[in-house]
Amino acid sequence: MIRITKIFTFETAHVLYNYDGKCKNMHGHSYKLFVTVKGRPVNDLENPKNGMVVDFGDIKSIVKSEIVDLWDHAVLVNALSPHKELGEDLENKGHKVIYCSFQPTCENMLYAIAAKIKSRLPAEVSLAYLKLHETENSYGEWFAEDNK
Repeated sequence: MIRITKIFTFETAHVLYNYDGKCKNMHGHSYKLFVTVKGRPVNDLENPKNGMVVDFGDIKSIVKSEIVDLWDHAVLVNALSPHKELGEDLENKGHKVIYCSFQPTCENMLYAIAAKIKSRLPAEVSLAYLKLHETENSYGEWFAEDNK
């Protein structure tokens, strides 16, 4: 079994409803996402992906379309909270808003990212690990073995 990792960056803001710290105000981060998948390398000379678990370009395509292109330069808002009105006001003023069914913390963002990526991976490849840096010194991790 081999694990391969691709790294992505994106800029996203979020607002945390009912949070009691200074991050209760809408703010943004330069996120850094590490995506690790695992599988067995293809062993077929006639297959153009011979020797690969999965093409890095395929991982890039999945993560860009499911997360980066959607979340980059957007504001994540908990649609189940009164912040939904804030999101609607921002949207009406031309801002890009993503309505979540969860509090948009780093931790919950990891669950959402995992679900989106897992649904798009080929059957012979599995998501093994995610790491999401909110800042250079603060990050969350998702491990497949903890989420079975």
